[in-house]
Amino acid sequence: MLYAFGFERVGVVAGDMYLVIPAPLPGQEGAERGVRVEVRLLERGELRGSAYSARPIEVGRPVWRADLLEAADGPPGSLNRAHHHPAFRGWDPGRRVFDEGMTADPVRWVADQLSDLGGLLERAGVPADDATAADAVSLRGCLPEITAAVERLLRRVRDGELGVPPGGEPAPVPGTATAPAAPAAGVRAGWL
Repeated sequence: MLYAFGFERVGVVAGDMYLVIPAPLPGQEGAERGVRVEVRLLERGELRGSAYSARPIEVGRPVWRADLLEAADGPPGSLNRAHHHPAFRGWDPGRRVFDEGMTADPVRWVADQLSDLGGLLERAGVPADDATAADAVSLRGCLPEITAAVERLLRRVRDGELGVPPGGEPAPVPGTATAPAAPAAGVRAGWL
């Protein structure tokens, strides 16, 4: 499931995900499930038809990411792998940063980060301008809607409805006879 909130130049997207990293770092072995929240740059496309045609919208380059993730074989709601990426290098995330606040109160933590869009963009190396300043005001006004969406996603992941492997089957428990080996190419299910 994907939620998108668009402003003038900046958008916030949130979606569920299921991920198996093919060559994980120590402590990142096994499948992960959860919710990803990103701040992205938006572009309005040119109309491709009449004045009544639908306008193309590009949800472009990522600027910041929060991964509210947990080990898929662990207790639902643990968020034991929650982290964020304060900046990106092109389309690739920068270093993982772990913050206890993400596990203790993930929705509040996301709201706190998004409420300071100017600081978030500065830390990500994105220059501020009049449009991003206006977006910061608009985003703060939409925080209740954004956090409600993140809360719904987290609840549905915890309940096993979202954040599941491709095909919608619950993740097998590692170490059991039915648990397949991690695919060499990994697995990534979800919009983000």
